[in-house]
Amino acid sequence: MGLNNDPMLRYASSRDVQPGRESTAQENPKDWSDHALWWPARNQWLTRTKSTLDQVGLHADALLHFTPMHKTLRVQMPDLRYLDCQVDFSIKTFGAVVALCKDLGIRHPEELSLCKPLEPMHLKKNYADLAKKKLQIEQNGNGRDYIHVSPDTNTFIPVAAHNLNGSNGSLDGPVNHGPFSCTPVPNSHFSTPKQGLQSTPISSPTGTLRHGHGSGFSESSSSNGDGTESLAYSPCAPSPEARSRLLKPKTLVERARMNIGWLDSSLSIMEQGIREFETLCLRFKYYTFFDLNPKYDQVRINQLYEQAKWQLLNEEIDCTEEEMLMFGALQLQVNKQNEIPQADSGIDTSSLDNAADDDVDAALRELQITLEGPNNGANAGDITHIPELTDYLRFLKPKKFTLKGYKRYWFTYKDLHLHLYKSREDARSNGAPQVTINLRGCEVTPEVNLSQKKFNIKLEVPLEQSINSEMWIRCDNEEQYAKWMAACRLASKGRSLADSSYDNEVASIRSFLSMQKPAQVPAINVNPAEIDPNEYLAPRYVKKLKNKAMIRMLEAHANVKDLPLVEAKLSYIRAWQSLPEFGVTLFVIKFDGHKKEELLGVASNRIMKMDIATGDHLKTWRYNTMKAWNVNWEIRCMMVQFQNETVVFSCLSADCKVIHEFIGGYIFMSMRSKETNQTLNEELFHKLTGGWN
Repeated sequence: MGLNNDPMLRYASSRDVQPGRESTAQENPKDWSDHALWWPARNQWLTRTKSTLDQVGLHADALLHFTPMHKTLRVQMPDLRYLDCQVDFSIKTFGAVVALCKDLGIRHPEELSLCKPLEPMHLKKNYADLAKKKLQIEQNGNGRDYIHVSPDTNTFIPVAAHNLNGSNGSLDGPVNHGPFSCTPVPNSHFSTPKQGLQSTPISSPTGTLRHGHGSGFSESSSSNGDGTESLAYSPCAPSPEARSRLLKPKTLVERARMNIGWLDSSLSIMEQGIREFETLCLRFKYYTFFDLNPKYDQVRINQLYEQAKWQLLNEEIDCTEEEMLMFGALQLQVNKQNEIPQADSGIDTSSLDNAADDDVDAALRELQITLEGPNNGANAGDITHIPELTDYLRFLKPKKFTLKGYKRYWFTYKDLHLHLYKSREDARSNGAPQVTINLRGCEVTPEVNLSQKKFNIKLEVPLEQSINSEMWIRCDNEEQYAKWMAACRLASKGRSLADSSYDNEVASIRSFLSMQKPAQVPAINVNPAEIDPNEYLAPRYVKKLKNKAMIRMLEAHANVKDLPLVEAKLSYIRAWQSLPEFGVTLFVIKFDGHKKEELLGVASNRIMKMDIATGDHLKTWRYNTMKAWNVNWEIRCMMVQFQNETVVFSCLSADCKVIHEFIGGYIFMSMRSKETNQTLNEELFHKLTGGWN
């Protein structure tokens, strides 16, 4: 294979056969169990040790690296801290994330993934328009040539990170240690953080981590730290350098371009151009959080809270002024609680044995509520009774070239349908309704302004045509809005008022509204001038509110002043989940046969064609009507087949494999249940997301 001339191999062979060497080998044994062969020219690992040379395609001129499979990777957590972690570079990225999350104490690792750090230039152009970077190599003798990194399903590779020495693609570091060395060259675009960024080495599983408090973190902590800080607590503010690297998209298109960096879960980290000591970001990728339990998920809750916080502060997701002040107030409460020693739960997050009884009791209660229904009235024990919601509301169906406003109707909601009558008497006389709306599959968007007492519900109802029909409902007060909004949200998912989650949905909406109400007097005596508004509010609201920003945020804080640390974080997460744009991952696409760029939103239960300028939903396709989704890998085009139509498009802002993986991943997430949540079916995940078999 061209390897026998290497001094390391000659030494290894002679050591095994020469007399007198046996005692030396026994005294200083070398563990090679974590080593494997890496083939740079083919950009692949040779991990199938039972395969012959012919089967893997090896020839005499092939140069291989005999290198450790576990390498140091600098991982940026959602709270912007950096950890030096030992990660397996030879297995599929999904498996590497599962192992990494186990070390970090994060349950349900299938919700997370690794992505490459982005630069401002990635927001300026689509993935398809970015100039392909070339690698300059120096061949044996004179002359220069250019080659590309071996292709994979996600070709967004930081190729500038490596200088290749020779046509075989061997790595050339600052010091030449021979072909068996994997010394990386720091990359100017995707390099390890500068000195001063927060970094903690993780050298062993979660047993080395201890619980700490926000005040216990040092801005100058580096990779030489002791690794004992707990990921369940984060600094109140990251280092200025870490925050300066955050991107702030200004348009929906720029938000879509931020999804270019996701790694391919079906390939190893090494195959995607990442080398030892380089930086990747660990983020929650799928916005469906299963079994979020404060007892066992303190690390997961904290990192989820941090990701939500930075999404709002960087304006990656929109919210109203009242909502932003509420988020700032919750963040202030979290920071204040971080300064107070918290009672340790004393529960090992890696063990769920103690939760068995709680899960059984919860399942029995849920079954009882489902059978009896949420109503406690005369029909509480009648499982054949279909709950109904009625009230006077105002209705508007916008039309072009008309100035007509809202009109008052008597609304009745029953069995996923809205019926609108002129009056209550017409409904009682069993007359024909003026309007009938099927809410199954519709898009429900809130539009609430507490200061103006505006409680509107926007419905985008799917029709046979290519666009949704837009309709508006106006409620008179908060109580009315909470009931009807909860009913519409459940109906869009195919759930009626008899569903056990209806009461919880109403309570969640009430809580969300109550936290946005300002108090007359702040609950804490703090000088607003001493608080930096940029730490708590998005830039556009800091600019809009100016000197009043902190005063109003302190007034909003009075509503959440009594929340303990974990409950404040959970309230932040629940409020984040209540935002209209939550959980929608954007992509710039072109539909087959069209030249115009479109916006595609991928959510946990549907994909949506959206207006590229305003984000309005034009058409919705739900996964429960999907038959198949396929990719033509040659032309990078994706086809999704539904019951009534087939959608074909190409992705411009990322590789089509990213969309394919999002759809398959969300379908995998929907198949989780409490009965099977102890076992992670990696094979099924790759069948749904891989796209190769």
